[in-house]
Amino acid sequence: MSNWPLLSILIWLPILGGALVLALGNARANAARWLALVVAVLTFAASVPLLCLYDRASVAMQFVEKHAWVPAYDIWYALGADGISVALIVLTTLTTVLALIGAWTSVEKRVAQYVAAFLFLEGMMIGVFAATDAILFYVFFEAMLIPMFLIIGVWGGPRRIYAAVKFFLYTFLGSVLMLVGLIYLYLKGGSFQFADLYQLPLNAKEQTWLFFAFLIAFAVKVPMFPVHTWLPDAHVEAPTAGSVILAAIMLKIGGYGFLRFSLPILPDAGHEWAMLVIVLSLIAVVYVGLVALVQDDMKKLIAYSSVSHMGFVTLGTFIAFALVRENGSLDGATLGLQGAMVQMISHGFVSGAMFSCVGVLYDRMHTRMIKDYGGVANVMPWFAVLFVFFGMANSGLPGTSGFVGEFMVILASFQKHPYIAVAAALTLIIGAAYTLWLVKRVLYGEVANDHVAELQDINWREALVLGVFALGVLAIGVYPKPLTDLMQTSIAQLAMQLATSKL
Repeated sequence: MSNWPLLSILIWLPILGGALVLALGNARANAARWLALVVAVLTFAASVPLLCLYDRASVAMQFVEKHAWVPAYDIWYALGADGISVALIVLTTLTTVLALIGAWTSVEKRVAQYVAAFLFLEGMMIGVFAATDAILFYVFFEAMLIPMFLIIGVWGGPRRIYAAVKFFLYTFLGSVLMLVGLIYLYLKGGSFQFADLYQLPLNAKEQTWLFFAFLIAFAVKVPMFPVHTWLPDAHVEAPTAGSVILAAIMLKIGGYGFLRFSLPILPDAGHEWAMLVIVLSLIAVVYVGLVALVQDDMKKLIAYSSVSHMGFVTLGTFIAFALVRENGSLDGATLGLQGAMVQMISHGFVSGAMFSCVGVLYDRMHTRMIKDYGGVANVMPWFAVLFVFFGMANSGLPGTSGFVGEFMVILASFQKHPYIAVAAALTLIIGAAYTLWLVKRVLYGEVANDHVAELQDINWREALVLGVFALGVLAIGVYPKPLTDLMQTSIAQLAMQLATSKL
């Protein structure tokens, strides 16, 4: 199996499966759902060998495929995976299965197109994580906007067009700057291959301009403060499955972009401007957390919570620059980068679970407003147990995945300056405040109204989705070693690249 083109299978199986689902048409909605689920499960099954066959001791890209695409411009269909890519690809395939199961009955119009959009999106997101040619990366990076734009714009809430257009414009305008940067790198070095770009000598001025081009493109995707305002609108209007994929996978592409481009290609500019990104990350962690406290819409609260938690990803990524260059601490830089990656995977499970919980309530009550709930625990005890558990994970409680990544980033931050660590640690208090405030108002107290009194507890399908998310959160929280071991060699290699000046 090691000779199979596993990455190509993972990219094209869901895309071709999506085309097959479209061919079925909307007249056979249930058949479309089942076919989409079968394709998603097969894609997940195809991703498991990546974990089994991946050599954790090797620093080289594995599962490599390389075919000439546009030879005149040295553009290749080039794929490869390291520990970072493998973790994110498996997260993508698993989350897509859970999103499709969770959304089984939530959409009744144009069902075939709806589930096909998720399969197209899955293939394109895996393409982003597997590409080792910058143009191929860019093509997948842009292409995945189309299915998500349609998911929000066609099947979203009352303000879906506004939210979809805002989402598209923010992301597209940011990525245009990345394209300009990639073209400049090609003109400078004659190649779009990541390995060649990492070796390309660049002076300080070139690195600075390119750093900001990539910063804007990936900051919008994370999203970082102050370019985060598209996210709450997109989450509020998106259908539940759209919110799950957006939060669990698509936001990670920004963090992944920093790890693939900003760090190894522009190490000197990254060090020069690291403090700017650290400050913006701390603002996201603290200020946006405070904004979440005053929300009255469950989805909007969790969306702001995502911005706050993803602030740890950028903080851990860029604190590594300061540690390796100023403190000479390669171990500290590795800890920060590893914390950022663990936080990305953890946030995938926790945010996916939180949005799924909101979806469970919305399917029954058709309202996201917190004031319309109260006393839900009295009539949905199993749901209440899971919602409280995910709330604890969202707060960063030890024993859950939410704690591990944040703790590693805070520990790395302390090596740079205690003030940075204290500011970052504030989010644990703020996160607990807005999450427990949400849980208290929704689950506890008297039964709010007759609609709440008539609620049915979660069914087997919802229990399966939330149960798998809970297992992921618990496994990483109790024993994160398999995840950190998977990424250790790749992250150590990345830390070494940060330490090497190109000037």
